[in-house]
Amino acid sequence: MGSGYFGNQEDNSTPKNPQAKGLLGAGWRPLNRQLDWGFLWHLLFNDSKELTQKGLDLASDIADAMGRNEYTWWANILNVFSENTRYEVDEFWNYITPEPPTPDYRYKDVLWVDAPVIQFVSRNSIPIDYVLNRLQEITIFKILDLVERPDMITQYYLDRHFYYPVDRFVNWERLDIINTVYAFWSKQQVWLEIENLDRGRRRYTLMAKELAPLINKATYNLAVMLSGYQSRVGQIHSQFPIRSFPEDIQGFTDTVQQAILDQNQLAVLVNGDPGTGKTAWTQAVAKEILAPLGYVIFILDHDAVENFVPPSYLERICIIINEADNLAKNRALDAAQNNNKTEHILSLLDGTLYQSVIDESGIQAKQKLVILMTCNTTERLDPAVLRKGRVDLTHEFIHRFV
Repeated sequence: MGSGYFGNQEDNSTPKNPQAKGLLGAGWRPLNRQLDWGFLWHLLFNDSKELTQKGLDLASDIADAMGRNEYTWWANILNVFSENTRYEVDEFWNYITPEPPTPDYRYKDVLWVDAPVIQFVSRNSIPIDYVLNRLQEITIFKILDLVERPDMITQYYLDRHFYYPVDRFVNWERLDIINTVYAFWSKQQVWLEIENLDRGRRRYTLMAKELAPLINKATYNLAVMLSGYQSRVGQIHSQFPIRSFPEDIQGFTDTVQQAILDQNQLAVLVNGDPGTGKTAWTQAVAKEILAPLGYVIFILDHDAVENFVPPSYLERICIIINEADNLAKNRALDAAQNNNKTEHILSLLDGTLYQSVIDESGIQAKQKLVILMTCNTTERLDPAVLRKGRVDLTHEFIHRFV
């Protein structure tokens, strides 16, 4: 799409501005607008009056430049190449040639991040925003790895368009950016916009008609642990395979697996004494069943539960909440009066918290959600958690496993 806009000969002339000189020194080259007969025919049939007027204005300017009686003929020819006449010629050329392509901002699928992501340390809250932004950063750069080299890289600076030869492209961090850089992949119909921010950071924005397939590939086998300052993005680890659990748990696991395949939203609660393998089971289900299906795993601790909202750009999400009986406490008890975690867990089970208002911009994936919860006893749980329609499957772990 973009190759037709690049001139065959590289203009090695040096602009007056030292920053533009730096662009040329960094490998950027002036982008020369090329004549497009289709575009010219479009102007001829749809804007013929303006085309004629601009053509006559240009001819008049050239005639004035060559018709000065007080100068010799060779001086008048030189006057044709003066700065004023050249400006008129360039203005006419820019009118009859299409501008270099730029992103279609009507695309609804937009994913952006300010990179590198900075963690702001606070004693009052765990860095949920940092970890979720880090996940978004990883997703964007994995997508850029998946689509590989773009078909076009351009930059506009000081009223001039520049392009970067894609065969010389190494990575985005090493690309010199003064203004705003655009890159385009014609096969995937994906645009990338890069803007400079303060403190050496850049804003990377992906735009496409459909980003979901690329996001699914980029987030495959990813897991996020939100647990104080131990929070991290990585891969789910399971110490015990599913088939090492007792037979009754294996049978329950088969039921859970079928429900995951059949339902868009599923909540599972397992209870039992400490050491019966509840947490190990959730990790095994996440690793062996959910991750291969494309689910991104989120493991939430007590503080994260109260502030977590599933990212809207992910299509498949699994949330693991351990010791739910210490979180979703019975609100009738005095100990639970100042606890907001119960309401938040209920809203996660209902989907009401993050689906009540839909953002008009960005990616709104039709999400599949699986929630795995463990507790030592159901007696301390708020009755609303166990209400029909919130928790779909339950099982008691009775065998000493760990």
